[in-house]
Amino acid sequence: MRAGYEVTGVFMCLGRAGKGKGAPKGCCSTEDARDAKEVAARLGIRYYVLNFQRELEEIIEYFVCEYRRARTPNPCIMCNTNMKFGKLWEYARASGIDFIATGHHARVQEIDGQRRLCRGVDGLKDQSYSLFGIGREMLEKMVLPVGDYTKGQIRELAVRMKLGVQDKDESQEICFVKDDDYAELVAERAPEICRVGKVVDTQGKELGEHEGVFRYTIGQRRGLRIALGEPAYVVRLDATSNTVVLGSREELRQKRLEATGGRWLIKPEPQESFEAMVQIRYNHGGAAGIVTPRADEEGKISRAVVEFAAPVSAITPGQAAVFYEDDMVVGGGWIEKGY
Repeated sequence: MRAGYEVTGVFMCLGRAGKGKGAPKGCCSTEDARDAKEVAARLGIRYYVLNFQRELEEIIEYFVCEYRRARTPNPCIMCNTNMKFGKLWEYARASGIDFIATGHHARVQEIDGQRRLCRGVDGLKDQSYSLFGIGREMLEKMVLPVGDYTKGQIRELAVRMKLGVQDKDESQEICFVKDDDYAELVAERAPEICRVGKVVDTQGKELGEHEGVFRYTIGQRRGLRIALGEPAYVVRLDATSNTVVLGSREELRQKRLEATGGRWLIKPEPQESFEAMVQIRYNHGGAAGIVTPRADEEGKISRAVVEFAAPVSAITPGQAAVFYEDDMVVGGGWIEKGY
């Protein structure tokens, strides 16, 4: 509003808040809906509630399907790509709205004649990683006002504007997972994968049994319930053989990864290898590497191979690998494998 925009407030209602297993909560609870309505009233702007329950079900189905494949999903990236900057943008455009603004800690900046997605000022809260999938064209239509401030400064602004939400807890959990227990949701929706299987070491020696590969993730150390006399980590998961493979910290480290389903947020899209900092999960600080774009069968540059300068730990299929040039996002893709 202070920047001269005419603002319309929208709350995405995901349905079933606080009711039963898998009920949405966190950033999408009934309390949040009430707070959003009160803030809109205090600001004197129009306010709408949109029913996104069907779209949420699509995200949940993706979430479960990834665990069926012994991969670790990232529903926040899918929500940003398909819902906030997908279905919500479609609604906004149909309603004659020119831009969509969200509270992500990231920035869109004009650099060398291009709109570029950049890290937020608050490095501890930066969310640019989770926005890599939005598509280059979306950069022309998105506004990220929060990215220029630290979290503390945002709370101070809320106090000065008397919005009444400055003390709200941050949403840290997956909004559709009850009590932060993703395994309960997956077991309920995919009971066929709740199968006992073998836990082995990297040489194939049997160490014990598990009650479902989906209960594990690459890099996991706690909750293995197997005593080896030295620290052990999950280094590989195999859905076909229903096997969990444990290894040492060194065996968890890999030098290369392959990513597919790539999105490039610069033009022209890179055709040759380039140096980048590569972030392989939300809380990963990034690692230096050489990114080599590769074409798929249709000739589209949608794949990439990353060769790291030094081995990195816990390259996890299903997570995203996002490529940075300084604090600017070049692009990214979904990790298929590390080796």
